[in-house]
Amino acid sequence: MTITTVGLDADDTLWHNETIFRLTQARFLDLLTDHDNDAIAARLAEVERRNLRLYGYGVKGFTLSMIETAMELCDGDPPPRALREILAAGREMLAHPVETLPGVAETLADLAERYRLVLITKGDLMDQERKLAASGLGELFSGVEIVSEKDRLTYDRAFTRHGTGADQAVMAGNSMKSDVLPALEAGAFAVHIPYHVTWAHELADAPDNHPRFALLDTIAALPAWIDGLPDR
Repeated sequence: MTITTVGLDADDTLWHNETIFRLTQARFLDLLTDHDNDAIAARLAEVERRNLRLYGYGVKGFTLSMIETAMELCDGDPPPRALREILAAGREMLAHPVETLPGVAETLADLAERYRLVLITKGDLMDQERKLAASGLGELFSGVEIVSEKDRLTYDRAFTRHGTGADQAVMAGNSMKSDVLPALEAGAFAVHIPYHVTWAHELADAPDNHPRFALLDTIAALPAWIDGLPDR
């Protein structure tokens, strides 16, 4: 089988993201000094899950969820200073410098010489476009898909629109739930490249002995893994 297309996740696959959210969450916990940190974190996680269908993924939804959590924990009357700090933290996240992960630029340049690269990522449209532009990687991609959710149909459409179908494509990313399982359902190869921290919403079990699944330690190992696929 000939591989023609390589799909790549963005956040925590190409550049750091979750660590920024974790630092902002720690800042948020420090604002509500009258509450237990574990209780605040649990309530925030609950609010985030509840709001995903309304706000989607990204900094803006996270900021709104922090405000809503503060409102709930403070009986609808959080300190004005806390609200100002939450809004300031959200703005800072949206302006945070983009730091690509080790080996990303070299690996994508190598892959782009042989395959069509497609960025397939969730999140806020403007923020993801900003990060892609700031990363300096944009010219390497033949297509960019910024979507509200990643499911089998997402990969069917993306690999048909920008390639030759999912069966001749590889998807690589840090999320088992979003980058691996639905890509396999679509018929693509799927590679899990774990990041050192993962948002709880993106956790899922790895597939058992799936012939099109692989686990790699770093993105730098991806070209050699694709080269080693049988019957290419």
